[in-house]
Amino acid sequence: MTIAPESRPLLQVAPYARGKRSPVTCRLKCADACSHPAPNESANEYFKDIVSAALSRRAMLGGIAAAAGAVVIGTELAGAPSAAAHGFGGGHPDRGLAFRPVASQPADVDALVIPDGFTWSPIIRWGDPILPGGEAFDIGSQSAAKQALAFGYNCDYLELLPLGRGRHDWSGKGRSGRRRGRDLGTSALLVSNHEYTNAGIMFDQTYDAVTRRAIERAAHGMSVVQVERRREGKPWTYEARSPYNRRVHVGTEFVIDGPAAGSDLLKTAADPTGKRVLGTVNNCAGGTTPWGTVLSGEENFHGYFRVDGTDPRDARYGLRDAATSYGWELDEPRFSGHNDGYENESRRFGYMVEIDPYDPESTPVKHTAMGRFKHEGAEVILSDRGHAVAYMGDDERWEYVYKFVSTERFRGGDSLGARRHNKGLLSRGSLYVAKFLGDSTGEIDGSGALPSDGAFDGRGVWMPLLIDGRSAVDGMSAEEVSVFTRQAADAVGATKMDRPEDIQPNPVTGKIYLACTNNSQRVPGAARGAADEANPRDRRVVSGATETGNRDGHVIEITEDGDHTGTTFRWNILLLCGNPEVNESVYFAGFPVDRVSPISCPDNVAFDSAGNLWISTDGASSPMGRCDGLFKVPLTGRERGHVQQFLSVPAGAETCGPIIDDEDGIVYVAVQHPGEDGTFGAHQSYFPDYLAEGQPAPVGAWRGPRPSVVQVWREGSRNH
Repeated sequence: MTIAPESRPLLQVAPYARGKRSPVTCRLKCADACSHPAPNESANEYFKDIVSAALSRRAMLGGIAAAAGAVVIGTELAGAPSAAAHGFGGGHPDRGLAFRPVASQPADVDALVIPDGFTWSPIIRWGDPILPGGEAFDIGSQSAAKQALAFGYNCDYLELLPLGRGRHDWSGKGRSGRRRGRDLGTSALLVSNHEYTNAGIMFDQTYDAVTRRAIERAAHGMSVVQVERRREGKPWTYEARSPYNRRVHVGTEFVIDGPAAGSDLLKTAADPTGKRVLGTVNNCAGGTTPWGTVLSGEENFHGYFRVDGTDPRDARYGLRDAATSYGWELDEPRFSGHNDGYENESRRFGYMVEIDPYDPESTPVKHTAMGRFKHEGAEVILSDRGHAVAYMGDDERWEYVYKFVSTERFRGGDSLGARRHNKGLLSRGSLYVAKFLGDSTGEIDGSGALPSDGAFDGRGVWMPLLIDGRSAVDGMSAEEVSVFTRQAADAVGATKMDRPEDIQPNPVTGKIYLACTNNSQRVPGAARGAADEANPRDRRVVSGATETGNRDGHVIEITEDGDHTGTTFRWNILLLCGNPEVNESVYFAGFPVDRVSPISCPDNVAFDSAGNLWISTDGASSPMGRCDGLFKVPLTGRERGHVQQFLSVPAGAETCGPIIDDEDGIVYVAVQHPGEDGTFGAHQSYFPDYLAEGQPAPVGAWRGPRPSVVQVWREGSRNH
């Protein structure tokens, strides 16, 4: 076989990746977003503009809150009930999984580094067969057909769902969807996203371009795999022939529901109904619902489609009339808007998708009611009255934070009727976008120095875009709001943020935690936006030298006024990330900076049974020269803000999909894109098989990087 010319551009990457990632990751994961102008060119105010406006903060809040309260249940700005009043506790100071923090690792260390007293193993690796007819992985004998029967590439979001003897084992108990410890038992379903592919380290020169692209399409999407173990607290192995096992990929049929279903905006030559679509791409983080389904966010979908350039609304999503990195438009007409009848195909991507792991024959759903943007994920929690509430971040510089509230209420119990009803909760509801208000006008100078009141904090309002499926935006229909959600958020004056990625409610306290990964373009004097109280850094001083941009990111803590359906909230910055040994502009909720683990580029968040925050990172190699990792952060008491590193992933890898089962003494992560900057035959990682040079490879193994799901557990004992 020969390499066709059209495959070669994949090896040519933009010379800079100033945000956080390697150039290879930038090219493949987000289509060189950092090397193009940010799509948000709206005139929306930034925080500094807002707080310096002529209206006082009290008058502004009162007016906005009154407008929002007219369309949904509102609460008073002051004297709101505590979290405990809404069925949440206060958390437990620094309980949960105990360990001695690991040292931060240089970026070229090709090892999974874990605490003393723990061990690790992969549960499943890229290419492991999971469906009937699948074959053991063989790097030199790949095909699209084999890949469609095997675990996909670049695993991201993870979930473990209990599997009982019946059709499913989901009681509907609890406010969130997560099940841990004894709830999991000895049989479960593992669900994983597969975000993107890297042909440069997947294939040698014997694969032609057409074959390679077909394999890559089959390696995207999601996997459902049954896992088993001998008893609780022990590691899992996967079942290759379970009837629950499933692959969802670019050729899988999805149903479209919500306000845009059947709209002319979504109709194509292959689907004149506008209600069916093939495939899902760039599935990043996700969420688990209280009714036992899994959500997956379609993030950088723009990197897979070429548009014809005639509709300026497409540019707001970074879609361009240019050849894509993946080149799928060369194989399937739907990936190019230049082909008659496929002008709308790209608008059928960029949604939250929902899959039922307990029913392998079910058709996954794309929820237009939850908006179209570059979804990171959406973790669902139930409000006091049983409404499903999901928080969502739009992962790009200067983008927004969203909230969805279902119209209907959750039905308890494990009957098929209740589950059928609950699986429709995300099809209709109200969609909001956040407007943040700081309270330290004129004191934020971009250095990261605390204002005089001792905290980066303020108030906020959820601005309505859709109310019970009807448009709340002047001049836009409900279907337009659902398909062009970014433009709708522009219109109501949402607040631009520094790459809002994962945002999740703490199931113990009810507070919400938002990871803002970074923003290299927030620089002093920039026309696009100066530093403000919720994004207070436009530079850092490292070893005495000043570097521009918010390179390390930060974490925001949000407290709703009332329950999770409310329209006002309070916020404060929990962490200004960075390496305190050399970085002067860091903050760890007041915890002594000389006692924390260095952390940069927060991406995914998770929680343990005590309510401690856990953060996985993506891109620490750029601002800190360190491998990415997983970090525990207590949220209460004297330990609040004490960042402690639990593990470090191998060279080039990103830490994804953390699950913290402290009741079982096990932590799970997806190790994504190990050795990303290598080339085939000159690999920079040999994770997870770690075969020595010249060592014969066991069946299914390979001396090269394989994205994998990993379990880390305490040696010799249970943790409960």
